[in-house]
Amino acid sequence: MATRRLPPLRALEAFVRTVRLGSARAAADELGLSPSALSRRIGNLEEFVGKKLFTRARQAMQLTDDGHAFYEAVNPQLEALARAVESQSENLSVLRLHLGVLPLFGSQRLFPRLGELRARHPLLHIDIDTGPHLEDRVGDTLDAAIILSRGPASGLHAVRLDFNMVHAIASKEVAEKIGSEPDQALLEKQTFLIHNELPESFRAWKDALSLHDLEPTAIDHFDSGQLMLEAAAQGLGIAIMHDDHLRRARDNRLTDLYGVDVESPYSYWFVCKPTALEERPVRLFHDWLVKAGL
Repeated sequence: MATRRLPPLRALEAFVRTVRLGSARAAADELGLSPSALSRRIGNLEEFVGKKLFTRARQAMQLTDDGHAFYEAVNPQLEALARAVESQSENLSVLRLHLGVLPLFGSQRLFPRLGELRARHPLLHIDIDTGPHLEDRVGDTLDAAIILSRGPASGLHAVRLDFNMVHAIASKEVAEKIGSEPDQALLEKQTFLIHNELPESFRAWKDALSLHDLEPTAIDHFDSGQLMLEAAAQGLGIAIMHDDHLRRARDNRLTDLYGVDVESPYSYWFVCKPTALEERPVRLFHDWLVKAGL
């Protein structure tokens, strides 16, 4: 049987990195090549496949339709090849990812699914950091992070993970005392619980219920959504949180006040430096997270 001719692997690497990084210059820097040398490698690949994969204008490179189709066809096979090599090699070391994540996202959404990731990539291990200022530490002490944000910094690669509604969450006993219709006088006697990562959520909720001037007795601030839910369940206040948090908590002590859907200013985002996607631990986690739909 005739042996199939393999594509020029260095050219294939140059193509894939250019697509993933979104920049020929960034890909050239990552590979230690000049822009002209990177262009020649991609030209060799185009000659091999007989198709134009990029358009070139003013030193910018844009994927063609054939380039998109080629990448979608080739990239899964490259990942499969990498996994096959990992499974057969005794010399590969552990792949380690330093990930920042908020505790509530970790407990409700990430950890229940991490077994799937471990089964798929047994060499990938994750160091979890739940400290403050996650976004600011990406690229420094963190490889990547899952954050709550109105929109991450422009210099980061960002993937929006969800869209949320803001709800007022309280114990059933507190809800019964307040009643089923918003009453500003009663609400002003309550304590509200606000997450440090969601400062504008309370304003959004008040405006949606036409309670613009509502000034409660006290506002208690938390850096832990899990503790906010527990405080609300204990009758210590009304938590302004996302509907997803209440649904995933499955805590029958809690209820949603008034059942009003208010669009949240915030969403969960996966963020990393664009060049970090070329680091295998980051890319493996990124690709799994997007496909898992957490």
